[in-house]
Amino acid sequence: METAVEEAGECSMAKKIPVTQLKPGMYVCDLGAAWMDHPFLRNQFPVKDEATIRKIVDAGIREVYIDPAQGLDVADAPTEHEVREEIEAEMLRIAVEPAPVRRVGTREELGRAKVVHGEANKIIHNIMNDVRLGKQVQVEAVEPVVEQMTESILRNAGALLSLCRIKNKDDYTFQHSVSVCALLVAFCRAAGLDAQTIHLAGIGGLLHDIGKMHVPTSLLNKPARYTDDEFARMKSHVVESRKILDETDGISEISVQVAYEHHERYDGSGYSQGLKGEAISRMGRMAAICDVYDAITSDRVYHKGLAPHEALRKIFEWSKFHFDPLLVHQFMRATGIYPVGTMVMLESGRIGVVLEQSEVSLLQPLVRVFYDSKQMQYMTPKEVDLAKPEGHGGADRIVGHETPEKWGIKLEQFM
Repeated sequence: METAVEEAGECSMAKKIPVTQLKPGMYVCDLGAAWMDHPFLRNQFPVKDEATIRKIVDAGIREVYIDPAQGLDVADAPTEHEVREEIEAEMLRIAVEPAPVRRVGTREELGRAKVVHGEANKIIHNIMNDVRLGKQVQVEAVEPVVEQMTESILRNAGALLSLCRIKNKDDYTFQHSVSVCALLVAFCRAAGLDAQTIHLAGIGGLLHDIGKMHVPTSLLNKPARYTDDEFARMKSHVVESRKILDETDGISEISVQVAYEHHERYDGSGYSQGLKGEAISRMGRMAAICDVYDAITSDRVYHKGLAPHEALRKIFEWSKFHFDPLLVHQFMRATGIYPVGTMVMLESGRIGVVLEQSEVSLLQPLVRVFYDSKQMQYMTPKEVDLAKPEGHGGADRIVGHETPEKWGIKLEQFM
């Protein structure tokens, strides 16, 4: 782990450059990769020498953001704002696709989803503790809860996925496993895969981090970034997962692919096999997207989770090297640009929460508005279907996401 870094400053003039243009004297303000995919202590630091550049290259990083206000400049490099606009324009082009059809409304499904979510967390907690004690994984204990999660997602994916974004730091490993399972099931459904494949993928998602039970608890729960040796030890969990699942009766190759390949990257920069492109199974490529998306939207001691919309933009940007671009498009369709449970600001100044994805466009969900940001007061909750025209409950649009903390709002009461 890089230790000779300084406290990060604010990057006010970020520009994006390929690592081939990186020089000592520049200031990196974004490494252009998920926090668990690089060995640096921080995401922002001055580049002091060629050794630091080699370490960035060796981590599989192809592009970085630099801040000319804190170091050397590259005159013709695009600004972060220009890059963001280009990415979001491409996302908007894809967003005209409809969301997968739901069978019931979010409010109707939410109660059942809470029960299933709680049961899944309990099951994976018990299984992982058993593995830590040297016991084998019992697939028959996993199958029923994966089936229940799949049924919930088929009825309404947004309900369960919105619950999966709520985590506490002490139980992250268990809750992350449940979230990856739910995301992968929803992803497979949006991709049109058959029921058996979806079920086996879900099992793989729930067990994808089982090898972490062979990693010391003190390392898993360390309230800081890892040293180089610790980072290597953490990366070994993928191989440990493969060993555990190879000894598991009734496990499928699809489930093993999820566990063994979810840290592989499309450009070959991942681990543990360094597979590239189509050499990574389709399920491994899908699992990688789900794993990173859930990780970067989750709060950790040293990492503040991104809003879903921001996380999708990052995944879209990183798909230039790290992810299969076509699968990223399908993943966006599975989750929505603004997933259910996202707090959003409308052009009218009203604030609301996304209730349902639209069957017309991912940019026009059903929103329950409840706060007037101009008057700074609550309003009578009202459902606004952004896919409908004025006079029919619509005529507004999302201009950005908001956080409940910023407004002091308990969002769950409006779901």
